[in-house]
Amino acid sequence: MDVDHSVQNESVSIVDDTITITEPKKENEQTMSTTKALVILVVIFSLFLLILGYLYYSFPQMTEEEKKYIKIPRNTTDMQNLGRVLEDYKDTYYTQVFMSIFFCYIFLQTFAIPGSISLSILCGFLYPFLLALAIICFCSAMGACFCYLLSMTIGRRLAYRYFPDRIKSYANLVKKHNDNMFCYMMFLRITPFLPNWFINVCAPLVDVPLIPFWLGTFFGVAVPSVLVVQAGQTLHQVASESTWSWSSVLLLATFAALSLLPVLFKAKLRDKFD
Repeated sequence: MDVDHSVQNESVSIVDDTITITEPKKENEQTMSTTKALVILVVIFSLFLLILGYLYYSFPQMTEEEKKYIKIPRNTTDMQNLGRVLEDYKDTYYTQVFMSIFFCYIFLQTFAIPGSISLSILCGFLYPFLLALAIICFCSAMGACFCYLLSMTIGRRLAYRYFPDRIKSYANLVKKHNDNMFCYMMFLRITPFLPNWFINVCAPLVDVPLIPFWLGTFFGVAVPSVLVVQAGQTLHQVASESTWSWSSVLLLATFAALSLLPVLFKAKLRDKFD
């Protein structure tokens, strides 16, 4: 009986000597904990939706033609149409427009929902360069930190359950850069080595401190966002002209091409940093 009892309480190492996790004594406890984590996650997600719904329905009365453009943009046409609608209301209802973009951006970042890059371009479309860049950096950092906190409090069990091998790989990378975590977080945000959602979810699981995580995200996203904001301002210039300017179209294409450079030189950058 003593032997069986010690086996039940034994800690099982999931990621070698970098991270350890203790399995529950009973399978039923694990099921209940996972279910509880999912329920809490759904509740928090629903609260975000309620806030966004309130912002939407408290927005000034719009025409039916304008309402169909109020959605997360998926392409250049969507961004132009949404930008034109919001620009018409921005001067009179500045706070409502700003808070709608602000919460929507944080919502997408918190739950790793695609579409934040379109909102980044939209910020460049609507606001001056420095303000747009500040909005993107702050919202990216806050959304990433909310995702970090969710993972730390309720997502730990789910993360270990569904991708333990990737956590192990990430933990080994983090362990090599404990002395310069801020710079390493900046590097991960600038380059496409790991998906942003994976960094946000796994950072607390491999003991990345919150402050360098926030700062590294804030300053790291600034580098690629410079091109995105400029693309938004170019798109605004194109949308404002009665006819397309070939110089503006060429400039927009150039920014799109430059944003792909980290992907093209992915292997070389990884070797150099490691």
